[in-house]
Amino acid sequence: MPSKPLLPITMDAVYAAPGYLFRRMQQIAVSIFMEECKAFDLTPVQYAALIAIHTHPGIDATRLSAVIAFDRSTLGSVIERLQAKDFVERKPAPEDKRIKLLHLTKSGAAILREIIPAVERAQSRMLEPLKPTERKALMGLMSQLVDLNNEASRVPLRAEDAMEHLGKGG
Repeated sequence: MPSKPLLPITMDAVYAAPGYLFRRMQQIAVSIFMEECKAFDLTPVQYAALIAIHTHPGIDATRLSAVIAFDRSTLGSVIERLQAKDFVERKPAPEDKRIKLLHLTKSGAAILREIIPAVERAQSRMLEPLKPTERKALMGLMSQLVDLNNEASRVPLRAEDAMEHLGKGG
């Protein structure tokens, strides 16, 4: 005799599951970001990469992957698209020409300055339906969950390790 399922097999159970809700919110967040930032033709990951390269000029792709917690193999295509848009350039590392270091171009720095208000609007819109106290509580709980579950990720955030290796601190 088969054992009774632990969760009911209903769509209501799916809709109430944390994983489903996180996935839906991620879809909504990307949609809002893309809507607010459509004039800039950047994805959220491209934006995060540009911010990280701006903050850590000369970072390599492996360290960039750790800083933005994004799969290294997929990040290559993100960097290629940013390079094709003339937002980043790759320069060989002085000590090892096989390693390419990433730097913002003038166009990349300019797009970052221009996109910030649109990104801020997107971030505000994501939380707009909540009251200020609920926003603060949600952000605190999400930060806590992300931090406590970091090691469960396929690509854990390793910003501190990457920056220590670069000798630039966190």
